[in-house]
Order: sequence, then C-alpha cells, then structure tokens
Amino acid sequence: MKVLIPANPRKKTPIAIAVASLFMTPTLMANTLTGTVSDAQQKAHFEGVKIELVELRKTTVSQRDGSFRFNQLPAGTYTLQVTYLGAAPIEQIVEIVDDHITEQRIQLVSKTKTIDDILVLGQRAGQMGALNRQKNAATIKTIVSSDSIGQLPDQNAAEALQHLPGIFIARDQGEGRFVGIRGIDPNLNNVSINGVNVPSPEAGVRSVAMDVIPSELIQSLEVSKTVTPDMDASAVGGSIDVKSLSAFDRQGQSFSLTAQGAYNQLVSASSPKLSGSFSDVYELNNHYTLGLATAVSWFKRDFGSLNIETDGGWGDFEAQDSQSGDDIDYFGAEEIEQRHYLITRERLGAALNLDLHANNHDKFYLRTLWSDFSDDEMRLRNEYKFAKGQIHTDTLTATSAQFSDANMDRDTKDRHEVQQILSVVAGAQQQFSDWFLEYNLGYSKSNEKELGRLDVSFAAKGLELGYQAGQVPQLTQSAAAHDLTHFELDEIATANNIAQDESLSAQFDLSKDFVWYGYNSQFKFGAKYASREKTNAVKAQIFDGGFDDVMASRFATAAPDYTLGQFGPGLDRAGLQQFFRTNQASFAINQNESDIESQGQSFQSDEDILAAYAMFNFDFDQLDVIAGVRFEGTDFSTQGHKVELIVDDTTDSEQVSITPWQQSKEYDHWLPSINVRYQYSEKLISRFAATQTIARPSFSDSAAFQLIESETTLDDDQISTERKAEVGNPNLDPYKSNNLDLALEYYPTRVGVLSAGLFYKDIDNFISQQEVQDNGLWDGFKQVIQAVNGGAASLTGIELAWNKQFDSGWLFASNATFIEADDALPNQSDTVANLMLGYENSQISARLSATYQSESFQFEENDRRVMQASHTQVDFSAKYYLNEQTHVYFNGINLSDEPFYLYHEAGSYNYQYERYGRSFELGFTFNSL
Repeated sequence: MKVLIPANPRKKTPIAIAVASLFMTPTLMANTLTGTVSDAQQKAHFEGVKIELVELRKTTVSQRDGSFRFNQLPAGTYTLQVTYLGAAPIEQIVEIVDDHITEQRIQLVSKTKTIDDILVLGQRAGQMGALNRQKNAATIKTIVSSDSIGQLPDQNAAEALQHLPGIFIARDQGEGRFVGIRGIDPNLNNVSINGVNVPSPEAGVRSVAMDVIPSELIQSLEVSKTVTPDMDASAVGGSIDVKSLSAFDRQGQSFSLTAQGAYNQLVSASSPKLSGSFSDVYELNNHYTLGLATAVSWFKRDFGSLNIETDGGWGDFEAQDSQSGDDIDYFGAEEIEQRHYLITRERLGAALNLDLHANNHDKFYLRTLWSDFSDDEMRLRNEYKFAKGQIHTDTLTATSAQFSDANMDRDTKDRHEVQQILSVVAGAQQQFSDWFLEYNLGYSKSNEKELGRLDVSFAAKGLELGYQAGQVPQLTQSAAAHDLTHFELDEIATANNIAQDESLSAQFDLSKDFVWYGYNSQFKFGAKYASREKTNAVKAQIFDGGFDDVMASRFATAAPDYTLGQFGPGLDRAGLQQFFRTNQASFAINQNESDIESQGQSFQSDEDILAAYAMFNFDFDQLDVIAGVRFEGTDFSTQGHKVELIVDDTTDSEQVSITPWQQSKEYDHWLPSINVRYQYSEKLISRFAATQTIARPSFSDSAAFQLIESETTLDDDQISTERKAEVGNPNLDPYKSNNLDLALEYYPTRVGVLSAGLFYKDIDNFISQQEVQDNGLWDGFKQVIQAVNGGAASLTGIELAWNKQFDSGWLFASNATFIEADDALPNQSDTVANLMLGYENSQISARLSATYQSESFQFEENDRRVMQASHTQVDFSAKYYLNEQTHVYFNGINLSDEPFYLYHEAGSYNYQYERYGRSFELGFTFNSL
C-alpha cells in the first residue's frame, strides 16, 4: 500500500515533491505511535528490535530503553509486526486516532522459554541483542554488549573489542591498550563515549588508550565501519562509541557486585578487584520518570615483564680492531639492553547517568564517565654498549661479536604515571510537531601526569662484552660487568610532566519524516561545533656532576628473577630515592640539556572544528538508502619553541638558544557518502557503502617545535659548521580516504550470523617521517627529520564471520580479516582472526578463545624495516551458577605465555622481546536480576 501519492505526479519533479513534502504538514500526519519492548516479566528492555507498520511500510528499531516511535501517521487500523532474533515473531493490531498519541507495550517471548531466563544465563541474551542491532543497523556495524563482555576475561574496553571482525589491538605490558580497525593505525580512528569525542591523555597522539576504561562501566561497544553524514568524519578505519549504562536498560531496581582475586605467574603476585552497579527508576509525578544508574570499578594489579631489546636495531656501525687499532665497519648491534619491570597498575572508574522521561515522550539525559588509571613502574636496565669498545676481529661474524674495552650502563627508571578521563554529556530528544530534535552539549577532559620521575644511571668502562644474535640475544660478559663496584654514578634525571587534552562540543540534529512517491522517507540535517586544546608541559632536570664518586654497590640488592640471561645484582628503589632527596642540592645541573628536554618537547595546540551536514533516508520497501554530504572546517594553531644547541669547539663553548614559534592553518572538506541496505528476506541482507573520511595529523607531528644542533669545528685550519634538526610540521594536511564497502549477512533461524564483507580504502596525504633538508627550506643543514605528507596508500580486505548457538548448548564464534596493502602501513597485519568454542546450560558456562594477529610493519630504522612478529593468545573462562543471581567464575589469561616480539628485517635479529607470563582470576558476581 502506498500513501499520500500526489494527484498529478507527472507535473512535479521528484526533487520538488521531496522538498514540498518536507514543509507541508497535513493534519492526518500529526498522530504518533509510541511504545516499549520488554521481556515477559518486564525485567529488561530490548534494543535493536525491528518494529513495522505493515500497511504503511514504516519500519523503526527500538532504542536502548526499549522505546520506539512512529510520527505523522494517518488515522486508521494497522498491523504492528515485531521481529527479534531468538524470540517468536509478534503481530498486533493498533488503532491510530487523530490528534492522539497511541501507546503500545510489547513483550517478547521465546518459543521454548521466556527471554528473561535466557538473560540470566548471560551469553545468549548478549549475543541476541548485539546481532539484532547489527542486523537492523543502517550502516556496516559490529556490536558487543555488556553481557558478552563478561563472558571472556577482558580487563578493559580495548580487550573487549579484540574479538570482533576486523579489530586488532596494540598491547602495553601484555594488556590491550589501543584499538585499530581493518589494518588502520589507531591514530586514524574516532573514539567517543556516549556520543562525545574522547580526547587522548597522552601528549602526542589522538588515539585513546582504551585500557583506562574498565569493562564493568560499559553497557555496549559499537564499531561503525562505514559512516553516515551525521557522524564525525575523522574515521579512516572506523568509529568506536562506548556507551555506559542507563537505568532504562533494565526495568525497576537492579544492582550487582563482583569481587575477584588474580594471580600473575611471572612475578608470583596477587591482585584484588571490586566492582558494583546500581540502577532504579523513580516516578517523580504524573509527568516525569527519572532513571538513575551508577557503577564503580576498582582494580589493582601487580605484575611485571622481562625484556631484552636492541637499541637502535641492527645496522652498519664502527668499532676499533683490538689488535691493529684500525677503525672497522661491521654489521651488528650497537647496544643491547636487558630490562626487568615490576609494575603496579591501579584502575578506578565510575559512571553516573541520569535519564528523565516525560509523559509526552520527550527525553533528557546526563551521562558521565570518569576513569583514573595509575601505573607505578620500577625498571632495572643493563645497557651493553658494543660500538664504543674494541672488537675482536677473529670473533666477528654476521650474528655475533666479542668486544674488549667496551662500556656498560646500569640504570633505573622510577616513575608513577596517572591518566584520567572525564566525559560529561547532557542532551535531549524532543518532538516538535513534524520535526524531531536531538541536541547535546559535551565536555571531555583527559590528562596524563608523570610527577617525580627519577632516572638514575651508573656507568662502567673497559669491560669484556659480547653477544650472539637471536630472538633472545645471548649476552656474554666478564665478571666485572656484574660487580657494582665498577659502576660509578653518571647521571640523574628528574621529570615533572603534565599532558592535557580538553574538548567542548555542541551539536543538534533535526529530522522530519515525509512521503516521496509513496515511499517513506526522512530528511535530516544538523551542525556541530567542537573546540579542543592539547598541551604538553615538560619540566626536566638533568644532573651530571657533584656525585663524589658514588658507586652502584652502595645501592645493591639481590639479582632479580630474570630468565632471559644473566642480569646481575639489582638496585634499591627506596635507597636511590632517599639519596636523591638528601643530596640534590649538591648536584651539578646541566642547564642546557635540561632546557632542551623541557622547552623542546613542550607545546600547545588548539583545534576548532565546525561541521554541518544534510542527508536523506529513503525506504523503498526492501531497499534502504542513506545519502548526503558533510562539511567540516578546521582552524588549527600551535605554539612551541625553536630550541638550538650551539656547540663551538673553536672557543670551547656551548649555549642554547630558545625562541617562541607559533603557526596556524585552516582547511575544510566536503565529504559525500551513500549507504545502501537491501533485505532479500528476513534472513538475508546485503549492504553497500561509498564514503569519504579524514584523519587529522597527530599532535606530535603537527606541533610547533624545532630541535636544532649546530656544531662548529676546526679541522686543518678550516672552520666548518654542521647543523642537524628534528622539527614539527604545522602545515600538514589531514589523511583523506575514499572507502568502498560491500557486505552480505545471513541470519539463520536460530541465533547466529554468517557474514562476508569486502572493503577498499584509498588514502591520500599519507604522513611519514622523512629527511627534508633538500626541499629548499633548510639550506646549510646536513640532516632535517620532519613529518610530511607523501603520496597515497591503498588496501583491500575481506572480512568473514560465523557465529552460532546450538540447541545442545554449544557455542561457536569465529571471524577472520585478510588485508592486502600496496605498501606497508604502520600496525597493519595481513591477517587478524578470532576463534571461540563454548558450552552453556542452566548451571555452567565455559569458553576457550584464541586471538591471532599476523606480523605487521612498525617503522624503519637504519634503512631496515622493524616488524612485529605474529601473535597468538589463548584465554579461558568458566562460570558456575549457584542460582539465577549468583555465579562464581575462573579465568585463565595468556595461557600460551605468548611473548611480544619485534625484529629488525629478519626474525633472527632482535629488536624487542618481552614476556608477561600467565594470569589467573577467581571471583564471584551477584546480580539482582
């Protein structure tokens, strides 16, 4: 049935009809149907339910509180059809009356048991909700719900996402931190919390370290792999939205409590964890209902890692023949480091969300999320410095060497780093006659504080040192290398650093339903303004004298448990701290180096973005089309310093020149996009998208800084000056990507999905570090390193996924992404895959999962590529339900004890090898629902 067909359509163009339909408001279109979808016991609401008015061919999808709305309906009697994976289909007759809001409550029931029974068991409800939202989404989207997050031992938002198709994570100390999408570096993706962009706590990057967000505070995670004009365009890989909990996710009062103990095998340390949540709905009066939801999570983890890495990688270096005294060029390592870490990581997070629903179905909300993440680290390091010594030519090979008169440092890094994220967003949804208005005001602030950092270095000379190359290089040393009486205090460095990222945004969206040639359609437009300020304030002090021949033996402790070779004695953390506090006044500060370190790294960058968009959504029965264009204008400015170290050997002088430097840049983009969804049947759906997205340069690349070193020397009565520099580039253009996506999804009768997707990205203005001394702007410089826009890069990929729940209780989930790039992109793996096998019944739930990431390019050093080796991690999770409210669980993390390994060009040339050990968790959860 077609409705509101113009009397003489041939007399008007389709565009004219569309425009006229927008601003004409017939009386019969003023009626509204609203409702909610819940389970039979009204304990839970369901998001992603498809609701259709059959005769009008109008379709909508329920929101997170289970609500749905149809506006501008002609009076009459219609069939309301409700479909949801895992539940029996429902048909109801509804009557729409003129000038009246009709309310309809829908209760989903399974063919075999009520939906709330399934909810109690966890996995099935979580997967049902996620698959329904994915199936009915207008774009290519993957979703993980809070119920699914709890089924695997994921510590934070990053690890919860790693199981989705096309997702990979970058780890820090064995824990997932940054999230990449479809082979695209995390810096080129967009991350938001409750729809508001999240600034990064770290100084130079845009990528958000998602390990600061505890998984317990998350209601769902949505990964959009294609964008529509009403979404931020800064999403070359995709966009991630973290949604925190709401009281209307459940019906009535609910609360939960989790307590856990964990054990790390590598350092034999135990760690506690506590979390809890509460939500309730209050009837304020006859007109308003208030929903309150709050959650708190606390986790303290003691762990460590063992590391061995080659500083500077493998390359061509110079040494001295121990017999002839001649200089020798050799291929090998300049420095190899042994590192031993002891870490205490503490994460405290809280969320408080308020939702106010009016009887006229207007909605107002305030959503907040706060996270405090601290990292207390003590690192012991031994630096074997080979190139400074004399090489034994009779022991020199392509993979090994032995040195005499070599140098070695033993040093410590003692730091306490705190990262905080605060996100606050207030907004509303209101219906005004024919127009639906959504608006919000968001504020986000993140910072990273590293206060009181203390680095202490002891040096020894004239040692016998050697190495044998391999994944874990075998180091050899004379007895003196492990005798701390040979190591003299060489340098002490302190730092008090604060990085801060603050963002304020305001946006509105207006939409109106209309009928175009008998087909239900929608016009939507809106605007957004975002202002962001990024600062990095570095305050460093470097002391290099006044130590009075202090030896490392004064601070000796027992040798640490280090299984990657002979480490020797440790150094006492508390003793070094006390020594520095007591004697700091007598130390000689190197003011030049302190100024270079402080002023050269400090900057402030400001970014203002004004965006506007317009889009149409056409519903041609089985075919849905969203098309439109987005405009984003950017005003960028940055200020920092030009810092030049001037060394004059002819006068034996050294000075530092510091001058302010600031620069600004404006640019804008028009970004069209189209998303097409075709539903062949209730089970089979295809999608196509052609979009344009951008990614602005990282703050470290675009900051106003110049580090210049000038050295004047006298050689054969000739005075010459050599100049080198490392500089930022405020004139960088953003990445711009043309994206094509094609996907096919099959949803069988039982809960599950079988999907395949093909994607292509053509990225212009690719940014890389290059030598630019010959570009005409740096005459007289021997070398200048700067980030520049250079050429294009493209990649093609295939995503495959199969999720299945069997009636027997067995669960299966698998996905794989295969990518082929025309050039090596940073952090891009050719293959990313996940596999999960599980079983679940009314009492037990168990899952064994494996994640795989093939090798990936990282960067170039000494004209050779540094690669990250392939990584496979196996985890296990099991639950036993004592009753419907309480269960105990056991998790095993990194059961394969998979190391992190970087190599330089070939697998036998170590760049970094690190082990973290296995971890085990035991806990219980009580949930009132």
